[in-house]
Amino acid sequence: MAGKRTVKHWRTALFWLCALLLAGAQAPAAFAHHPSGDGSGAGIPIPNLTHGQMAVIADNMPAILALADRQTGLDETARRLRAFVDWQYFFCFRGLVPGSLKDEESPFNECSHAYLAGTQALLLELRQTRGDRAEVRALVEKVGLDMARNNAALVLCRFSGEAFNTADVVSPRWSEVPGHPPSLATFGGLAFLIGGALWLGLRRRTAPVTGPLPAG
Repeated sequence: MAGKRTVKHWRTALFWLCALLLAGAQAPAAFAHHPSGDGSGAGIPIPNLTHGQMAVIADNMPAILALADRQTGLDETARRLRAFVDWQYFFCFRGLVPGSLKDEESPFNECSHAYLAGTQALLLELRQTRGDRAEVRALVEKVGLDMARNNAALVLCRFSGEAFNTADVVSPRWSEVPGHPPSLATFGGLAFLIGGALWLGLRRRTAPVTGPLPAG
């Protein structure tokens, strides 16, 4: 049982460590990102998403991505949006950091806006595919009703007016992590987890061999 727990801790630690390293490698690009953008047109523009709409898209995100993956006639725009959502979602630590969606002061709220805005744009683009249009229309209608019931368009935050682009991956705002207790606690726990996993691994490798010595 202890061995299984150790393996689980190692896998969790490695996932977070890889995500942290990848995010850190792109940090300079993230700090250069501004809401105004440069309008270069190198990627596909993605319309903004209000704070209230984020929650609705997040609830429907698994269904939207599953629907996109079932479609056989995705056009180039839909394929690029799908790839953007995957990459941006990973870059934003898969929404696992507390407050990523609901707390506009979270250093992870802007990147959450990005992958959810991309998810909404993907859903709307699916209406142009050659696949099952009825299934797409049903999901578009469901999402629209969910937004209407929650007055989603009226719930705003500081990133609600920001548009995105598939050419610009939005990283977490790392400089704001020390001033955001939930994020700071998350990465403090991550450091403890990685340190503990390394210590357990080192201890297992250096543990003395016990038992009877082999015969002469």
